[in-house]
Amino acid sequence: MSVTEKISTLVDSKDEKFKELANKVWEFAETRFEEFRSADLLSNALENEGFTLERDFAGLETGFVASFGEGKPVVGILGEYDALSGLSQKSGSKSYDPIIPQGNGHGCGHNLLGVGSLAAAIAVKDYMETNNLPGTVKYFGCPAEESGYGKAFMAREGVFDSLDVAFSWHPYTMNAVPHTSSNAVIHATFTFYGRSAHAAQEPHLGRSALDAVELMNIGVNYMREHMIDDARIHYAVTNSGGLAPNVVQKEAEVTYLIRAPKPEQVQNLYKRVENIARGAALMTETEMEHQIEGSCHNLIPNSTLERVMHQQMDELGFPELNDQDIEFAKAMYHTFTDEGRESAKSLFDKEYASQLDERPIADVILPYTEKLSFMNGSTDVGNVSWKVPTAQCYTSTWALATPFHTWQVVAQGKQNYAHQGMLLAGKTMACTAIRVLEDEDLLSQAQEEFKNRLDGDQYESLIPQDLMPPRRNVSEAVGVE
Repeated sequence: MSVTEKISTLVDSKDEKFKELANKVWEFAETRFEEFRSADLLSNALENEGFTLERDFAGLETGFVASFGEGKPVVGILGEYDALSGLSQKSGSKSYDPIIPQGNGHGCGHNLLGVGSLAAAIAVKDYMETNNLPGTVKYFGCPAEESGYGKAFMAREGVFDSLDVAFSWHPYTMNAVPHTSSNAVIHATFTFYGRSAHAAQEPHLGRSALDAVELMNIGVNYMREHMIDDARIHYAVTNSGGLAPNVVQKEAEVTYLIRAPKPEQVQNLYKRVENIARGAALMTETEMEHQIEGSCHNLIPNSTLERVMHQQMDELGFPELNDQDIEFAKAMYHTFTDEGRESAKSLFDKEYASQLDERPIADVILPYTEKLSFMNGSTDVGNVSWKVPTAQCYTSTWALATPFHTWQVVAQGKQNYAHQGMLLAGKTMACTAIRVLEDEDLLSQAQEEFKNRLDGDQYESLIPQDLMPPRRNVSEAVGVE
């Protein structure tokens, strides 16, 4: 049997267990830094499979590392399990139907992501045992990917320093191994403090913090003309100072995401935004405080590992779909706009795209290309990729054209085709990890490429050293009285 056949057999022998775990994490739907039940569920599952657990590390209560084996090479597999607020949705519903209005939901598929990676780690462990293969496999339980930057805190504390390679994946609407970079990001909050007064009777005595926020935003918007094309800046007013228009707002707050392709570029933009905030405070005679909330580095691709990963996915192929899969995917597909459907189909050749209206689940493996693409968004996998050679894949877990962070993602989170895509990702990562464990030359080539791509640059955390992740009371998080 080939490696792909052996790994497929190992994963398939436990597939019902993996599906059950993914469904439970979907039901927990815990947001960033509050994933207590999800972390316990996955860490206990790994411990029961013979992994050694380290919990509550790098200041992250809901983070953990599960290790098996000893010595080199050391392979890391990254898992996530945080949900999003405001995206509660009934599973299998073909229209918007929240379980709890404004409740949480897995709108980015991290219930699948965490368990697909867990399946990979367990399959590698089982293969190592059966074949007496030396080395170490580590599953990293990474909390708070969604604007919590869990891996950035982990990277700052040196959690990934022992690795030789790392692998990850993400649920998506296609099967591919991307060769891509991304924007680095700094997330910061700016708070202004003014002086309250009656806005009609004594406005001259007031100093408006809300005016300062508005002037800051205007200044940043004028700055956009003088940024590099790939930079992105967006903001949200998180405290407008109250609901009474006849009271001068004494406090107001705005939070910013500042993105650029390189860490030094995003740092420079952040300094310019800081200066604009200071100017807004000066103009309004208010006081200003600012705080970095988190950050991500840009992705460093590794074509050596990506080529091997694509080869494994191609050999595995996408699993067969049933009629119920197609029927539900079509229902989801028709909730999207014409523009969204046409945009999604444009990623495929015309012959295949012509079939997608009737069969809107991408079941082909897209070709691998070493032409570098660019993602304007950001991911904390980027921080790992600055520490160690890293590769990741996408698999079809959602109907074609499904947008991230929507109720449609949540509705599909327990579907058979979502589970099948999850298991394909697990098998792909496991097969790639085995190739690294068995081939010293492959590992050397990946590490040499990693060194060349960094070109002498060193990882430096963009998060202040004194900034720590928030800590919650466990009994409050799980609803215990």
